[in-house]
Amino acid sequence: MPEHTVEKIGGTSMSRTAELLDSVLLRADPYGRIICVSAYAGMTDALLEQKKTGAPGVYGAFAAQGDWQAALDDVLARMLDVNAGIFADPAEADAFARERVEGARSCLLDLSRLCSFGHFQMDQHLMTVRELLASLGEAQSAFNTALLLRGHGVAARFVDLTGWCRSGDAPLDEVIADAFAGIDLARELPIATGYARCSESLMRRYDRGYSEITLARIAVVTGAAEAVIHKEFHLSSADPRVVDGVRTIGQTNYDVADQLSNLGMEAIHPGAAKSLRRAGIPLRVRNAFEPDHAGTLIRADLQPATPGVEIVTGLRDVFALEFHDPDMLGVKGYDAGILDALKRHGVWIVAKTSNANTITHFVKGSMSAIRQVEDDLSAAWPDAAISLEKVALVSAIGRDLGDGILPRALDALAEAGVAPRGIHDLMRKVDLQVVVDPDQHDAALRAMHRGLVERAPERRLHAA
Repeated sequence: MPEHTVEKIGGTSMSRTAELLDSVLLRADPYGRIICVSAYAGMTDALLEQKKTGAPGVYGAFAAQGDWQAALDDVLARMLDVNAGIFADPAEADAFARERVEGARSCLLDLSRLCSFGHFQMDQHLMTVRELLASLGEAQSAFNTALLLRGHGVAARFVDLTGWCRSGDAPLDEVIADAFAGIDLARELPIATGYARCSESLMRRYDRGYSEITLARIAVVTGAAEAVIHKEFHLSSADPRVVDGVRTIGQTNYDVADQLSNLGMEAIHPGAAKSLRRAGIPLRVRNAFEPDHAGTLIRADLQPATPGVEIVTGLRDVFALEFHDPDMLGVKGYDAGILDALKRHGVWIVAKTSNANTITHFVKGSMSAIRQVEDDLSAAWPDAAISLEKVALVSAIGRDLGDGILPRALDALAEAGVAPRGIHDLMRKVDLQVVVDPDQHDAALRAMHRGLVERAPERRLHAA
């Protein structure tokens, strides 16, 4: 293939279709790229579950043997509403949406009947159901986008990676290679689904981060010159909703992207970043609605000529899970046991500290899961003291923070009247984490941005 880009558009941006046409999809030369799309905003929530609250969608209702058909009816109505807002005549888009939704309904009804017999267990099929339902959202947005572009004179091709009505599962790279074989990127604009059905089971491995995995593997398999993620905001030095005077980062490396992912502020899913880094493919994060802005380029080889902080970000609602046992000193097995319990209950570890007889994990997850971890640890070590406290983390991140960042951070926090509960300053100098009370999160974020970014001297960059 000729030199090209692979570009992903997120769900929030996809829902601003009229603006997206002018800013991203239609341009003087629309070719030489592959577009990978997410479902329209809220569609995957309706199909699976609400991402923030966990309120069940079609999948949740089906798994609980509730009224999943009514939930699926609501999804179809939502899809038809989206189509009506995009097309003057939505007949073709509506027919596609109905075909997919009714096909999924028929499949789920057959599965329900099958599992009414004792030989077949529903639990064994739920992950497949989850993947089937998730695919409906991406299929609609990709089909619609290709249809819309053809109406504007662009030779757009719908590339369906969802495996709809396809027997057998192949490895993801093989699915991608087959789908793009024979496409002339100089004359066609492929619009691919963010979900891809494959033998690796993207949903099982990455849950709802699968679309960025698809983006990365398309870039690697097709030999892209650059991967691009279009968001509704820039990758900035802080959250502009909390901090005034933020800056677009401009350039950074995958090390910084990993630290952001650890705090839940993903520039890109860490699994996708790994694929791109290994292939030597840079990633550009752009604001979808500022087409003249270059955005932020993330590369594996970019290092700063001078140390400094690039971004200050934070994480609210972190729990400090403190495990204290006077008998711990010199005894092995505590670390492994705690980690096993955290993994078993799906609790995300953000940071960790320890001393002679105390291990503290800063974790994020549902309260019920964290309480289950507590119960398991109490049963394994009945003499240990285990406590749980809600805190917040604020982190300064950069490719090389240098040796003077810690005192400057402490001065900035003291100036703002913020008293840190704890500090993690590791030897590698790519992030500095400050533990504060939850109600001091915003004040700490503003103070550290002011002291470490706004007052910092200009920095020069170079490629290693």
